[in-house]
Amino acid sequence: MTTQLSNDTYRQVHFAVMAIEASAKKEKISGQEMHDRLKLQDLIHQRLFRFYDQLHTQSLEWVVDDTIETLHNWEQEMKEEQS
Repeated sequence: MTTQLSNDTYRQVHFAVMAIEASAKKEKISGQEMHDRLKLQDLIHQRLFRFYDQLHTQSLEWVVDDTIETLHNWEQEMKEEQS
């Protein structure tokens, strides 16, 4: 059971890293900046990990587009709430 959990966790982390790096590349920013922006919105856990079962079946391009769109939407919502 522990081995299975470790394998599942590894897959989720690997998937998140791929999504973060590919999203950063598309946005022409560093992986660190993308990570920090996603972390600020809690999208790594609330989106990439939480919906891993659904997201990992999609193409990387689709996941990247979805991640970037979601990030932009959540950042905009945060700006509007702070205004």
